[in-house]
Amino acid sequence: MHLTPIERPSSPLLRLLYRLSARRFGTVIGPLRVIYARRPRLLVIAGQIARTMEHGLSLDPALRFLVQTQTARQNGCTFCADLALAEAVRSRVGHERFRALDEYRTSPLFTERERAALAFAEEATRNRRLSDETAAAVRAAFSEEEIVDLAWLNAAENYFNLQAAVLGIESDGLAAMALAKGDARRS
Repeated sequence: MHLTPIERPSSPLLRLLYRLSARRFGTVIGPLRVIYARRPRLLVIAGQIARTMEHGLSLDPALRFLVQTQTARQNGCTFCADLALAEAVRSRVGHERFRALDEYRTSPLFTERERAALAFAEEATRNRRLSDETAAAVRAAFSEEEIVDLAWLNAAENYFNLQAAVLGIESDGLAAMALAKGDARRS
């Protein structure tokens, strides 16, 4: 189902948020134009979840972005996968491994810890449970607190993915813009 994006919100607060989005991302992001322009109160909840994802977990940013991207890819959410990669580029954690996500099990670009987290994200998203093999790998690589953070991150990402995918919110090209900005800074 596609809802037409609201390009010119009537609320002064939303107009401000549109400008802030354009400044941060180079465009007004799809969820803001489709979801939050219609239901601004939901933005408070989304903001709290996003802040917790960014600052409230014990997982390092590179691993977090990989898990978010893996989850979004499993759900077919092109917007969320694009956003996670753009944030990885902005955070300078590198983007090479994101291109190799299909080969995470065998690629030398990934550590055993990353492989366990990516398998967790894949299985939890697809099956809503883990195989014994994946559970053992996760237990070997993560503390119990980190396992809870991994489960919460996966659930939060699924929450955002479901909204964007169902409402037809697709990639805004955020990663390409972030990469182009990074290339311009290096020149």
